[in-house]
Amino acid sequence: MALFFEPPLASSLDENFFVYSLAGVLAGAVLMMGYQRWKYTVYKIKLAERADEILNEANRQAESMKSQIVLEAKEEALEIKSKGETEIADARRSQLAREEKLDRRSEQLDVQEADLRKHQRGLENAQQRLDSGLKMLSSKREELNKLEEQQKRLLEAISGLTRSEAKEELLSALKEELEHERGKVLLKQKKEINEAAKEQSRQMLLTAMQRYSSAFTADSTTSTVDVPTDDMKGRIIGREGRNIRAFEKATGIDVIIDDTPGVVIVSGFDPVRREIARRSLTSLIADGRIHPSKIEEVVEETRREINELIMQKGREAADEVNVPGLHDRVIELLGRLYFRTSYSQNVLRHSIEVAFLSGMIAEMLGMNGDVARRCGLLHDIGKAADHELEGGHPKIGADILRRNGESAEVVHAAFGHHDEIVIEHPYTVIVATADACSASRPGARRESLERYIKRMEELEAIAKRFDGVREAYAISAGRELRVIVDSTSTNDEQAAVICHEIAKAFERELMYPGEIKVTVLRESSFTEIAK
Repeated sequence: MALFFEPPLASSLDENFFVYSLAGVLAGAVLMMGYQRWKYTVYKIKLAERADEILNEANRQAESMKSQIVLEAKEEALEIKSKGETEIADARRSQLAREEKLDRRSEQLDVQEADLRKHQRGLENAQQRLDSGLKMLSSKREELNKLEEQQKRLLEAISGLTRSEAKEELLSALKEELEHERGKVLLKQKKEINEAAKEQSRQMLLTAMQRYSSAFTADSTTSTVDVPTDDMKGRIIGREGRNIRAFEKATGIDVIIDDTPGVVIVSGFDPVRREIARRSLTSLIADGRIHPSKIEEVVEETRREINELIMQKGREAADEVNVPGLHDRVIELLGRLYFRTSYSQNVLRHSIEVAFLSGMIAEMLGMNGDVARRCGLLHDIGKAADHELEGGHPKIGADILRRNGESAEVVHAAFGHHDEIVIEHPYTVIVATADACSASRPGARRESLERYIKRMEELEAIAKRFDGVREAYAISAGRELRVIVDSTSTNDEQAAVICHEIAKAFERELMYPGEIKVTVLRESSFTEIAK
């Protein structure tokens, strides 16, 4: 029985195991599906939370960036505003400075105008006094004529003199009286007119010289070249002198080599050629290669450099004084003045100074300042060519300017600024005045001792020619003359006449820059000894 029922029992167990296994698998699958669903739900929740966090973070960053951008915009706006306020403040300060400058200029012009009106009133008063003095002199002459007639009748009736004798006696008396009156009137009126005229001219010249203050010092033309060794002197001379002959032929300048250590002298009348020679020799010494072909090459190159420098200096001078439209030939001659000196004063700087002073004086006189500056700049242009042509530099300069199309005023100023011709244009007088100011200022020029002594002796000799002069002394470098007259043989009126005549003699007989002040001294001294 047991064996009979065993197989069914095994089959039942297998079916149960299968059912249970299937149920377990299904349950596991269900559980797995539920777990996956739950995991997906959790993951979805986490994704949603992460998305919220990212969104919140983005919002926070956006808010932060927004705040930062707003802050930067505000800062930039503040910076722009600050810059704008600074620029406005600078503009206001500049405007205030310009207004203050204009106010000061206006005040200066008002003061100058008041001074000019004052001087004009002074001149008018002096003219009125002169007219009244002339009227008084005329009335006195009429009275003298009446007295003369009375004296004639009295002399003829009382003294029994002839008419001619009485006339001679009367004329002698009248001559003395008129000479006395002439001296008094001349002394008084001349003093008043001279004071007014000198004061006004002094103010004008001082104003012009103060507006243009030149800081340049007098130049001196060098004619020496430093040589490092005596061996270099031999190389400059060359074999049998061929180098020095080639150099002198190429430059037209003499080269002097003596026993003086470390120096070679270049000598010549043309300042431009002398400068070419000096620079060429300096370049050759620095290079060390000295032979005829090298000499010609260096001299030619230096000549081109000097020609360019001449044109440059001429244009710079014209631009500095604002004188446009000059011919190239005139610019070249103007540039050549850079190498020319007169009494150790550089002629180009002197011409520029005269141009500025002429323009200022002309403007104060109500004339054309541009024309005056042009006349002043070109007044000494003849000095650039006076070593090549015959005649003085005024005539040479006038001919050059006339050929190059300059106006009559400019030509006449160059021709007549040394008072060698009759003055036809007022600009010539202005240029002559500015030329004297530039030449006579301290330190501008240098005179030799012999010429200085000769000038002093001439001044004193002319003064001693006049009757009544005891002594004459030239002082202030010939700018002033002190004359002592005999007090016993001259009176004050005669001393005034002597002073006037000495000044006129200086104007007729001497050539001098500026002016010479003549002072006549007359005094009486008495000495007693108490015992």
